[in-house]
Amino acid sequence: MTPREFDESDARIRPSRRTRPRSKDRPAHADAISALVTTVDRGRTTCITNEGVIVTAMKAREMGPKSVVVGDLVNLVGDVTGTTGSLARIVSIEPRRNSLSRTVDDAAKMERTIVANIDQLVIVVAAANPEPRRGLIDRFLVCAFHENIKPIILVTKTDVAPVPEFMHEYETLGVQIATAAIKSDSREVDLNQLFALLNGKTSVLVGHSGVGKSTLINALVPHGDRVTGDVNDVTGRGRHTSSSAIALPLAPDLSPKEGWIIDTPGIRAFGLAHLDSNRIVAAFSDLYEVVQNCMPNCSHHEVGCQLNEWAAPNGVANIERSARVASLRTLLELKDSNPPALD
Repeated sequence: MTPREFDESDARIRPSRRTRPRSKDRPAHADAISALVTTVDRGRTTCITNEGVIVTAMKAREMGPKSVVVGDLVNLVGDVTGTTGSLARIVSIEPRRNSLSRTVDDAAKMERTIVANIDQLVIVVAAANPEPRRGLIDRFLVCAFHENIKPIILVTKTDVAPVPEFMHEYETLGVQIATAAIKSDSREVDLNQLFALLNGKTSVLVGHSGVGKSTLINALVPHGDRVTGDVNDVTGRGRHTSSSAIALPLAPDLSPKEGWIIDTPGIRAFGLAHLDSNRIVAAFSDLYEVVQNCMPNCSHHEVGCQLNEWAAPNGVANIERSARVASLRTLLELKDSNPPALD
């Protein structure tokens, strides 16, 4: 049998899967409208437009892995009527002016952003039950200074115990100390000072579980209906009642000029491995000028550090300056340490 001879008719050319060339051009979305993200839950994002319409949206595929958090200003397309069952698309996120982030795993330095675009960080601690933990307060302050966010320490349950003495040390850092006498039996709160602090601002409440964050939210925003919990008498730990961050307007008519308050889940650990030490130092404007004369790669804990001379000019310690330097060095140490055990 003679072998078969092949010619060009036997050639098979496999057609390409796409006959139309793929374009990298993305739609401009000129008709997109701006909105504020108020909560994110399992792939669905609740937003409020400038006109006060509450819209449910999902992240557009073209945004890739970029996350959306409470406080973000986003652009929406699609069905933005806010009717039940409608779903809009988030096509872009406006640049954030700041954000509150923590390291989930200090070893891997996995950063998780909690909220964005905030004016004030209200660190809520209880005077007792549970006892205030200084380590977590310091870590929150590091983030506030790092992101140029105004920190406020709010001490609750002052009807049960006085404000701890060590709290007043934070005043040397320019941190305001406020109080709220939450009555455990009736959950009543004196709101006059709180409204003065929060009015017209976007404030985020952070702190341990059981310190009274949700109680404060319910008092400030009666239409918020946040679930409250108690503290375990045996462990001294609070029960998580907030499972996700949510932004609530201080005014029931959704008026942004009255301000927003953001409730966050109770936190027992707050890693700082993602922060840069130089920016922490820069948050202390008076000390930042001093360290410019330090030796290269100074850790600011060394004998030859210029902070030592500044805190004790001519060998005589200045109490106020020494407290400032001690506070800065504590925050720098916390940045490189693991989150404290808060159980």
